[in-house]
Amino acid sequence: MATARKKPTITLSPSRDIPFNQLVLSQSNVRRIKAGVSVEELAEDIARRGILQGLTVRPVVDENGAETGMFEVPAGGRRFRALELLVKQKRLAKTAPVPCVVREGGIAEEDSLAENVQRAPLHPLDQFRAFLTLREKGQSEEEVAAAFFVSVNVVKQRLKLASASPVLLDVYAEDGMTLAQLEAFTVSGDHARQEQVFERLKTSYDKSAYAIRRMLTEGAVRATDKRALFIGTEAYVEAGGTVLRDLFEGDDGGWLRDVALVDQMVADKLKAESEAIAAEGWKWTEVAPDFAYGHTYGLRRLYGEPVPLTAEEEATRDALKAEFDRLVAEHEGADELPDEVDERLGELETALEAFDERPLSFDPEEIARSGAFISIAGDGRLRVDRGYVRPEDEAPAEPESASDGATGEGGTVGDDADGDHNTSSDAAPEPEEDDGLSPISDRLMTELTAHRTLGLRHALGEHADVAFRAALHALTLKVFYQYGSDSCLELDLKTVSFGAQAPGLNDSVSAEAIHARHESWTKALPKDSADLWDALGDWDSDSRAALFAHVVSLSVNAVHEAWNRRPRALAHADQLAGAVDLDMSARWKPTVDAFLGRVTKARILQAVAEAKGQRAADRIAHLKKGDMATEASMLLNGAGWLPEPLRTPGRATVADMSDVELAVVEMAEVADETAMADGDGIADDDDVAAMTIAAE
Repeated sequence: MATARKKPTITLSPSRDIPFNQLVLSQSNVRRIKAGVSVEELAEDIARRGILQGLTVRPVVDENGAETGMFEVPAGGRRFRALELLVKQKRLAKTAPVPCVVREGGIAEEDSLAENVQRAPLHPLDQFRAFLTLREKGQSEEEVAAAFFVSVNVVKQRLKLASASPVLLDVYAEDGMTLAQLEAFTVSGDHARQEQVFERLKTSYDKSAYAIRRMLTEGAVRATDKRALFIGTEAYVEAGGTVLRDLFEGDDGGWLRDVALVDQMVADKLKAESEAIAAEGWKWTEVAPDFAYGHTYGLRRLYGEPVPLTAEEEATRDALKAEFDRLVAEHEGADELPDEVDERLGELETALEAFDERPLSFDPEEIARSGAFISIAGDGRLRVDRGYVRPEDEAPAEPESASDGATGEGGTVGDDADGDHNTSSDAAPEPEEDDGLSPISDRLMTELTAHRTLGLRHALGEHADVAFRAALHALTLKVFYQYGSDSCLELDLKTVSFGAQAPGLNDSVSAEAIHARHESWTKALPKDSADLWDALGDWDSDSRAALFAHVVSLSVNAVHEAWNRRPRALAHADQLAGAVDLDMSARWKPTVDAFLGRVTKARILQAVAEAKGQRAADRIAHLKKGDMATEASMLLNGAGWLPEPLRTPGRATVADMSDVELAVVEMAEVADETAMADGDGIADDDDVAAMTIAAE
């Protein structure tokens, strides 16, 4: 009769508590490279909650094979070192019992290898939920961070991930999305919105984290938008607005989701500000978040006088300036300023600027016929441009007296075919001779001043410095005073008004720079046009040349207009751009509104191919026009790419890169894609594995 076969039995290694001073570190430990939580951090964790996993040990035998009473540790070396550190710090007794599993037989190196290889790391989602559980049980974010040796920001990130839609968390748990994608979904805390975007993502080719963030924030107002800066994010939140924040990438303050609320708050604040300004007595005020570039053309600008500082204000300004100079002198040779010094210098600069930008006082009669424009500056501050007079509000001009003709300054001349001034054939006959000292006749006055005009032309042509000053005087009158009759030079200067306003033109880098330069010249010039000639004579040549360059620059018109073909003028604009080495890449960006959303798909793909290579263009070729424009704007951001009308002939651009250079760019793109696909979006020191190692 056959006997039943016995099933093999498994015998587990016994465990026992061994005094620490009977343990020694084995050379059979396979772990040689430091990774994860440091020994110091592990020691602190053991001190806080005790050792959570025992050591694997083997008896140490002598040369005869007899046990010595000592045990070596082939598996658990980091835990042993942490305990050793606590003993050295006299926080743990040398004889403290340590839970150990005593192994006999086999190979020590195999024990060490198996313990590390067979250990399954904690899934990130389990860690996120564990952090959330600790938070719900009363631990603060700071306490959780301290317990697991991570920053508070890391804890906030984990809690944010754990609070995502359960639908998304289930997909992530089944490896249906990457951690970077889950991070992108947390921009919005609205679960319904997250799930809606997730459904859209299923049918989209581009499933990148950027695309998810773009879908979640489309239509929202960036916190860096001048409207948001004007009303303030805190005030917006107090009014019930929602701010979308990204804890995993720089978001510059986030996005203000309720656009209607933003617009209403902007309108209300502008209205309140305008009422206070209107109370100053201005005939009219115009209010808007933004005005078209050139909205003041054709209006005369009043130049008020700065309100003088009081004795107390003078003393305050001097004290601030002295402190500023002292701090600058003390840290003149420092490579980097201390944070508190840098912050204080910023405060001092702001305070000193407030003294320099004091309000102007105007003549009450002038205020009664002029107005002010009230808007928002590019940095979010209230912008008030006071003292503009409309043509219909100008005071009636006083007629010139008849006696002016006798001084030789008021003769009227006409232009002949050659452009020279001559006398009219219909001039009145000379009066009969009188015994008294009668005025010179108009006809004779015209003839005499014609001779003087030719004499002046000849002489001025031989004095380049005086001619330059005279031209500068005439053009400056046109730009800053609008009194062309104060000069005998019949020069004119026209400033083009842009009929088609490009988006953001008034807040562009160039517009802001021109405005600041114009205001600085306004402050430098005399208030009365009659004093301008002498003032220019007192200036040095560099100052006159700088003013001349500014004035002439305002006459540039390189605008293409379908109804006004000027090929030769536009060709000269190219020459002028080359002469000044114009680089528009620092002044204009290819955004959706400015360019990409207003051209064909073929041009979008051409732009991407020129800047990033054909591979990048092929990646977005399947997208619809709107999505393609948005993706292209991200690809072109910072690339320095310009459309052909903005390029300076002869100046190298990314569109001129060779095939080899484009190949290098494409290789970099491939590397970025690979990193995005492989990476989990969390910095090394924030690695999830660090949390599991702490449990050792």
